[in-house]
Amino acid sequence: MIDKLEMFIALAREAHFGKAAEAVGVTQPTLSAGIKQLEDQLGVMLVWRGSRFRGLTPEGQRTLDWARRIVADSRALRDEMRVAREGLSGNLSIAVIPTALTLVADLTEGFARTHPNVRFTVLSRTSAQILELVENLEVDAGLTYLDNEPLGRVATQPIYAERYVLVARRGHPLLCDGLGWADLDGVPLCLLTPDMQNRRIITQHLAEAGVTVDPRIESSSTIVLVSHVLRGDFATILPRKAAEIFLKDGDLGAVPILNPDAAHGVGLIAPHREPMTPVLRALLGAARSLSDQALD
Repeated sequence: MIDKLEMFIALAREAHFGKAAEAVGVTQPTLSAGIKQLEDQLGVMLVWRGSRFRGLTPEGQRTLDWARRIVADSRALRDEMRVAREGLSGNLSIAVIPTALTLVADLTEGFARTHPNVRFTVLSRTSAQILELVENLEVDAGLTYLDNEPLGRVATQPIYAERYVLVARRGHPLLCDGLGWADLDGVPLCLLTPDMQNRRIITQHLAEAGVTVDPRIESSSTIVLVSHVLRGDFATILPRKAAEIFLKDGDLGAVPILNPDAAHGVGLIAPHREPMTPVLRALLGAARSLSDQALD
């Protein structure tokens, strides 16, 4: 039944029989037959059918919750047995908010040295996408905000508090002590796109300071933002941790934005289940060690 539950999860995620079949590596007739067999086994209709996918029935929605739990437990069992044979191994996929991408190396470097048979796949995604990917078992874990928007039922490990700096070319008049959010009124800014939680946080702090947010450049990439700052009179607002990598060559400077000194928690999330896979237990332990270092 596990393979049919995998097909059902893919169909619910893709909302398209052909795309779901491609996602699980079978033909569309095979997937359709598998869903029908699952319905026969459970004795209920799971999918509203027509000329195309029309959604899940109420029984299908309830079955989806069970399917995710059962498939997750099945994968955890396979991982547990593989660890018993080979030690920690396999591929670990992590979805990360763009402003925390520079933190990934801190998390994975020591882990990879201790467990050389574990490979990493790192995806850059919005906080909303990360929650969806974790819920749908498409990634093993996420690195995201913990304290701004509902996370649902996930295991969490805080790592650090994100604080904000203005980044601009050396000599910019605002690169001075005592910069407040209200001082950014009228400054040509490059900011992340509104679908990013970091942008929503920054917009909130600027609005509370009476500043209308009207960025000249918007992008989902911090590299795009910084490249515009390097070429003109633009400035951008980044978390201090995300800005560090761009400040090393000396062309850019950064100054903390205070009044208020805003801080928002960032950490690791993973599916909430017991027992947790050995790899995820180890990854959460690595995140906990990073958190301890940040507090030192």
